[in-house]
Amino acid sequence: MVSAWDELDDRLRPAVEESVREYERVRPALEAVTADSRERIENIFVGTELRPLFVTARTKTIDSFRDKASRMFVDSDAPPSLVFPDPLRNLTDLVGVRVITTLPHEVDTAANLIKRQRNEFDCRGDREKDIGSIESGTYGYSSRHLILRTIQNDAVRAYQQLLGSDSGSYLFETQIRTVLAHAWSEIEHDIRFKSFNPKAWSPYFDRQFTATAAMLESVESTFADLHSRYQKVTGFWDPEGEGGVELTPDRIREVWQTLLPHVDRKSDDDWRWAAELLAAHGLTTTTALASLLQADTITSVRHALDHRYSPGPDRLLDDVLLWNYGERHIELTADPSSETGASRRDSLVRRFRQIRTFRSRA
Repeated sequence: MVSAWDELDDRLRPAVEESVREYERVRPALEAVTADSRERIENIFVGTELRPLFVTARTKTIDSFRDKASRMFVDSDAPPSLVFPDPLRNLTDLVGVRVITTLPHEVDTAANLIKRQRNEFDCRGDREKDIGSIESGTYGYSSRHLILRTIQNDAVRAYQQLLGSDSGSYLFETQIRTVLAHAWSEIEHDIRFKSFNPKAWSPYFDRQFTATAAMLESVESTFADLHSRYQKVTGFWDPEGEGGVELTPDRIREVWQTLLPHVDRKSDDDWRWAAELLAAHGLTTTTALASLLQADTITSVRHALDHRYSPGPDRLLDDVLLWNYGERHIELTADPSSETGASRRDSLVRRFRQIRTFRSRA
């Protein structure tokens, strides 16, 4: 791989070499700044609901520093010049911290938590960096980049004193991304950039990276949906919150479609029948319904009654109540004084007999 240092104009080499020697001299102190910055960022999440998978940090290597310090402006009307004439002060990525989260929404949460620590850091830059974007219709990894300035930091002051300053301020970069985006970017960087060899490159590689980025976006979206559903389901068990919500027909439909989305074949939206069945047993809260619709109960009911056709919500709810309340369910919901009620009672009795037979054999 041809580096910027390899292509550097000879007239600029002495300045870059001097910067590299200076960087070698102060780098141990900068490593202390890196460790301090990582610890401070990590401590921000203590006592919060966000738990990053991990927080890492690195100090730019000498070779990487040399290569970046060697970047040139090339103008046909003027001699080449350095993009970073004073790289120790111009570069903001000599120290880099990475915060790796599980889910996409946690990236924004982490960024907001960091930016609120105004006694520790002053945020001087915040941007979403992605190779490929929604606007252009392409794919790539997404990463939130913050440029932070330390405030009255002792580790920074010790480093700055080596450079002839007594400042406690220093600019460094913090990247925040999901674990899947992190894995994608690391692999891509190793193959596409670190080991880039024009003679060995193929458009197929670009195509495959784009394809995997598209799959990554789909997987992250699925994980986000799963997390959202998990939060909703766990809320059903909170008697002081979602679990205490009264069971109206609309609420019953919502809970059912969340817990049993694969059993939803009713052609209308009228769930009053369900509210009446549940109210007959005094089941009036979301938690009560969630307790009733347990997976092991549903499985047992299916085995016991050996349904000829996969039951819809009306039949399955009726059977689950019969499983739990037995003869009491029959007495409360089947009126023998009418022809319809008598027919329903016969059906319930027959099904309850099947349930008892199944239980006796279990």
